[in-house]
Amino acid sequence: MTRFDTDTAVTMIEPGRYSAVLDEGWWITSGPNGGYLAAVLMNALTHAVDDAARTCRSFTVHYLSRAVAGPVIVEVVVERSGRSMTSLSARLVQAERTIATVLAAFSTSRPGPEFLDAVMPEVAPPEELELPVFDSSLPPTAIPAMVHRYDQRWAVGHRPFSGGEVGHIGGWIRLAEMRPVDDALLAAYTDAWMPAMFSRVAGAWGITTVDLTVHLRSTPPPGYDDWCLVHFRSVMSADGFCEEDGEIWTRDGQLLAQSRQLAAIISVR
Repeated sequence: MTRFDTDTAVTMIEPGRYSAVLDEGWWITSGPNGGYLAAVLMNALTHAVDDAARTCRSFTVHYLSRAVAGPVIVEVVVERSGRSMTSLSARLVQAERTIATVLAAFSTSRPGPEFLDAVMPEVAPPEELELPVFDSSLPPTAIPAMVHRYDQRWAVGHRPFSGGEVGHIGGWIRLAEMRPVDDALLAAYTDAWMPAMFSRVAGAWGITTVDLTVHLRSTPPPGYDDWCLVHFRSVMSADGFCEEDGEIWTRDGQLLAQSRQLAAIISVR
């Protein structure tokens, strides 16, 4: 059991109702990382589906309020289960406050045409990169607790708040404690990197995620616990909101997941 397994674990209280405990080790500034909460919700939904042949295909979470460390409840409803697809909704609740809601679809494989036009960024392998996501010269209080849960190697984009020409960012990522990549970990990876808009703007800004959608596109090779390459792009910031599109690749070029999120911008000046 890695720290990730322990801190995202859910326990069934009764059918459709699960308990979990949020840990501050996955905090960014004053609250939990959205990807961490998504992983907790993914585990509850996967348990509720209880069918290895039906894997998560679509997962959209809306973040309503900030959670604190400690116990939470996940309430899962199977909205419909057909011959090949199960559709579910869930709520993450803490002290009678709804922290997040989610809609998800799990399905078996289906026949259809196959193609892949997305191209994995050409970057150096992680063994040749040493540049961390956060500058090691920063004081410990300026580095989110969650950073210590991952091993990351910067590979794409301008450094944060440098006013780069485009909002592209990314690099190699894996857990500090290695474990096989699964749906919960992929959900966490989609929000574990520094936001793409940070490479596009000058000055210090923060964001808070409004919604996050994850599309699981393929299953990692059995036991795959190697690095994944994450690549995020942001092309517009307006009215205090910015968007971000992401991809997660295996080392050898298998596209595992795509993501999209909308975030509200927070001034930290």
